Amino acid sequence: MMEATLGPLVRSASSRDRVRRALNAVGFDTTDWVRVVMYRECFAFVQSLHPERLDTLEISGGVQWTRQFDFRSYTATAYPGFDICGEAMERRFDLIIADQVFEHLKWPMRAGRNVYEMLRPGGHFVIATPFLLRVHASPIDCNRWTEQGLSCLLQESGFPEEAIATASWGNRACVRANFLRWPRYGWHRSLRNEPDFPVMVWAFARKPPEAPTD
Repeated sequence: MMEATLGPLVRSASSRDRVRRALNAVGFDTTDWVRVVMYRECFAFVQSLHPERLDTLEISGGVQWTRQFDFRSYTATAYPGFDICGEAMERRFDLIIADQVFEHLKWPMRAGRNVYEMLRPGGHFVIATPFLLRVHASPIDCNRWTEQGLSCLLQESGFPEEAIATASWGNRACVRANFLRWPRYGWHRSLRNEPDFPVMVWAFARKPPEAPTD
């Protein structure tokens, strides 16, 4: 998962969190500019699912989702200890999140099928990936999808087309700003959407409630 830093002098997680809270308190939003709209929409979607009722899995988990929600249970995987392209857990989940992960996978369709397998019937998958963003190996960088392409990937993974909703956001200013660095939203940069310049693409997919169980 792509993770920008708050600066070379802010090294520990606790220090980064203190700086983040201090900057946010004076109106400087430390969220990556490319992710602001995506997080707003994804967080609103998850909130509508009543997160306190959800057993949740995050592939290559970060801190953004656990800061926002108090899930019934939360499990995070880490690569290479868990390889979503090559394995699925026996446990089943109500919600699976892949935030800035699938662009780094060699075999994203295999990963999507493993996600589908690990969802309970009626469970949801939230996936977010960059599009017009420079290559960033972590440890590799393999894939980019438009909204249509992401829907096709999810359909090939097992999700019905009618159970997939896609969205995207971006503008030329944000594309240019990310040529050399990962700028923060800061003092409220433009969130105007130019559909022909998507920086971030995301989707919500639901496994059919009547899907057979193992």
